[in-house]
Amino acid sequence: MNRSKYFDFIESKLSGLAYRLDVRGGLNILDLNLHSENFYFHFFNLLFGWELKNLNTVNQNVAAIDLIDTTNKIIIQVSATATKRKIESALAKDLSKYTGYSFKFISISKDASDLRAKTFSNPHNLVFSPANDIFDISTILKIINALHIARLKEVYEFVKKELKSEPDPEKIESNLTTIINILSKVDWGKGASGHEKVPFEIEEKISYNHLDTARTLIDDYKIHYSRIDKIYTDFDKQGANKSFSILGGIRKEYLAVCSDNSPDQCFFLIIKNVTQIIRASANYTPIPGEELELCVGILVVDAFIRCKIFKNPLKK
Repeated sequence: MNRSKYFDFIESKLSGLAYRLDVRGGLNILDLNLHSENFYFHFFNLLFGWELKNLNTVNQNVAAIDLIDTTNKIIIQVSATATKRKIESALAKDLSKYTGYSFKFISISKDASDLRAKTFSNPHNLVFSPANDIFDISTILKIINALHIARLKEVYEFVKKELKSEPDPEKIESNLTTIINILSKVDWGKGASGHEKVPFEIEEKISYNHLDTARTLIDDYKIHYSRIDKIYTDFDKQGANKSFSILGGIRKEYLAVCSDNSPDQCFFLIIKNVTQIIRASANYTPIPGEELELCVGILVVDAFIRCKIFKNPLKK
């Protein structure tokens, strides 16, 4: 495996984790946040050679601090929220016992680039340089991309081990069938239309629509196209016409958000909104959160491939 394959895998997994945290946070499902704290303290120890420990496992709910390295004098807050207020709220806590420590902030789901140029109130005079001590997925990936191939492979092996939760193919198909049944019973109203007839290259469509972050998800989930097609075909043979209803419904969600959001935001909002529709359905039978998000993502990627959402580059 060459370095681009290692890096692409790491990027896919970290971006996927950030996306899941964002979606689950919007639904007030926060169980993944603690898992991410544990993942990132091991991850940063490997990446930087630190000796971080998860302070919440020793003294739960320590104000403002999640991770601590007493050897290198580092304290870290890990958060799914990335705002100036969030950071200043942490710095304002009673951190007097950590005089001389370096404070770092890790945004595990939101872009934090605008925060690195801001100034912050730092009443305990901790060592804190926003430009260097605020991390998000983009900055982490830049650091990883600059690693020597041997170190890159080491990071790859760690991420592969820690973020390997790929459901069984049969379980995916079973869940997809269940979700398609649920969505087919939703009253989407008007907005359904026939299948796209103009062919296109998936990569060309991704670039044409400026889908940078969503690219990873599309690349990961496009392999399930034939699985979705089989389920739709089996249902449609029974006269249920579920594909027409669901694809039209996903298109309706796309049209509702496409004008007020960036392409990437639009893509992930569709997944979030369809997930909420499923959870609110009277026909919903609870499915583990990770599995539900995966299946909805697959359905939305399928709608992208069928050109029900986003513009076809060849249909000028």
